[in-house]
Amino acid sequence: MKFTPIDASKIKTYSLKDRLSKVDVSSAAKPYKAGTSFAGFLQSLPRILAADSFMQVAGAVAAAKRAGATVALGMGAHVIKVGLSPVVIDLMERGIISAVAMNGAGIVHDFEMAYQGRTSEDVDAEIGAGTFGMADETGRIINGMVASGVSGGLGIGGSVGRGIAQGGFPHTGKSILAAAYRLGVPATVHVAIGADIIHMHPSADGAAIGEGSLRDFRLFTSVVASLEGGVYINLGSAVLLPEVFLKAVTLARNLGSSLSAITTVNMDFIQGYRPNTNVVRRPTMKGGRGYSLTGHHEIMFPLLAAAVIEALEAGQGA
Repeated sequence: MKFTPIDASKIKTYSLKDRLSKVDVSSAAKPYKAGTSFAGFLQSLPRILAADSFMQVAGAVAAAKRAGATVALGMGAHVIKVGLSPVVIDLMERGIISAVAMNGAGIVHDFEMAYQGRTSEDVDAEIGAGTFGMADETGRIINGMVASGVSGGLGIGGSVGRGIAQGGFPHTGKSILAAAYRLGVPATVHVAIGADIIHMHPSADGAAIGEGSLRDFRLFTSVVASLEGGVYINLGSAVLLPEVFLKAVTLARNLGSSLSAITTVNMDFIQGYRPNTNVVRRPTMKGGRGYSLTGHHEIMFPLLAAAVIEALEAGQGA
């Protein structure tokens, strides 16, 4: 076969003025000026892609707060390890976050921060000697809190929250679970047995751990069932909480909750399959909107918290 160049004179064009464009000058960023307020900084952001999504999420949270709708935070333990507990507690105290869910590692770091003001051991240095996760106080005290609380009808979140709140520890004010207990905010903990260091200790009570986590799953499902018009944020949980959230959505709809107007958000520094499928996409297929915000927790979440507070102060929202 022989080929000859096309005849470019026959190409059809149209006027740029008639073309639909996705970006215009009104969406562009405004240069930052020294001394500008944080609200001014937010107004300077471009309303394009992630910056636009960020502002829409902040507006949705502010709107949910003003409407009295649920704003639930599902969080991985890394959130505590990067120093965000005071931000989460402040949002609970302001009535912006109305429920918190965390994985089993979350109670370890939350307790250690309250008990001694520091957490996160050097796993590489300890694993070779078989001493990783073997801090006596962490295993003994947390497992004792779980066993005691569950025997009294609580879930794991309530058990550990009560234990820290009443424990007289020097840094109790930095505990998310203690703050939730104090404020009456539902705090649930969702455990994979064997995944957390406290399960290695002789004080671990499998029956209490299992029963407490199941109670918390059912409480969490009640929270999810109230999310119509509200917001669910998955902050830094790549597997466990996205799976738990999807099952809770299914149960909530099975029991009569429509959940056709919900906002879901995944915030992480790596976007994974499960969060984007089980939090962002699948739950909102019936209605609502899902967002993915990528970035480091220690930067992105304080920015979001501040943007929400500014939006509430200015009476703004989605």
